[in-house]
Amino acid sequence: MNIEKAIKAWHERLDSVTQQVEDEFGALTQEQLNWKLSASEWSIAEVLEHLNLVNASYEKVLLDAANGKSDMGFTSKIGFVVNFLGKMIYDSVEPSRVKKIKTFPIWEPVQSDVSKDVIADFKKLQQDIKTLIKNCKPLLKNDAVIPSPVNRYIVYKLRKAVEIIVSHEERHLKQAMRIKVLIID
Repeated sequence: MNIEKAIKAWHERLDSVTQQVEDEFGALTQEQLNWKLSASEWSIAEVLEHLNLVNASYEKVLLDAANGKSDMGFTSKIGFVVNFLGKMIYDSVEPSRVKKIKTFPIWEPVQSDVSKDVIADFKKLQQDIKTLIKNCKPLLKNDAVIPSPVNRYIVYKLRKAVEIIVSHEERHLKQAMRIKVLIID
């Protein structure tokens, strides 16, 4: 797929997630957004807060990449490592994956009573990510490598990073929808 088509497809998927978040959760009260099945489970608001934390960290990485300021470790020069790490991370966030994975501490929601503003924040970050993806078009064409927001030695191609971002959102949207079903019942 050429880069223009890929960017268009990513934007459409991001728009779809954004619209579903608005449609499915926008009318919920703060109490409903923060409802949890158990103390060890996330609420819808915490799922959205997690996505906001992840996207904000990727926003910085994409901005650095667009400005030629990426700080990567030696692993960025080893092609099979770049491909392996990208595939491994993508597989872990793929929407059809059922098994839970513990997230990095920097991406864990910090509070259990998240403001209803989490939806507006999510929508703003979605637009920012879309703009950055578009601005990274030359880097996407050149198969640029970027570091993970959590560790500069975890590297993957920018194209794979965008796929990770989008698929990760789709996975967590499913999670939030499962929670909503429990709230409504």
